[in-house]
Amino acid sequence: MTLNKSIMNAPNRKHTKKTAPHSKQRRSLATNSSSRVARPTQPRKVIIFNKPFDVLPQFTDEQGRETLKNYIPISDVYAAGRLDRDSEGLLVLTNDGKLQAQLTQPQKKTGKIYYAQVEGIPDEIALAKFRRGLTLNDGPTLPAGIELVSEPEWLWVRIPPIRERKNIPTSWLKITLYEGRNRQVRRMTANIGFPTLRLIRYAMGNFTLDNLSSGEWKEVTVV
Repeated sequence: MTLNKSIMNAPNRKHTKKTAPHSKQRRSLATNSSSRVARPTQPRKVIIFNKPFDVLPQFTDEQGRETLKNYIPISDVYAAGRLDRDSEGLLVLTNDGKLQAQLTQPQKKTGKIYYAQVEGIPDEIALAKFRRGLTLNDGPTLPAGIELVSEPEWLWVRIPPIRERKNIPTSWLKITLYEGRNRQVRRMTANIGFPTLRLIRYAMGNFTLDNLSSGEWKEVTVV
């Protein structure tokens, strides 16, 4: 299976936190779910979710913080890659181990698109450095895509808002990565001198936010 096939939205499957149907208790993503779902015994499920700020990308939390369980009443799916608690946007959840590998394994080189609001306005020298790849504390990164863009028209209001310094302008960057390290976008923008204030993942391969509002999810069919 490859991701260059079309993705069809399942009818009447768009839900919000308040309107999502009830379901049985879900299992924790902290278990060894990858081996369990590698040979699914049920139909493939693929969920796309617009994760809000301050929501953990897992279904359970011993400290009582908001998790996926507060939004998605679907059992036996797990996130394809992580999205940090302080980041927002696209999270793909599935019970298909092959799809999870296609989206997350570095050798697959599946593109992931992010929009980052950063402190300051990078010049072309900084952008070129980013594109070539940077050396972080865990080694050199792959070359990446980056460009200055306007604030996205589809952007939602973040709650709480970011903290801006009055005398320092901010700008938006569209970034494409082909690997997925811990807090990689934030570390890369900081490396070139422009700390990330807000980070939104927009796409993973052919999956996009597809006009989902923050906190909404829907089931899709990969044809």
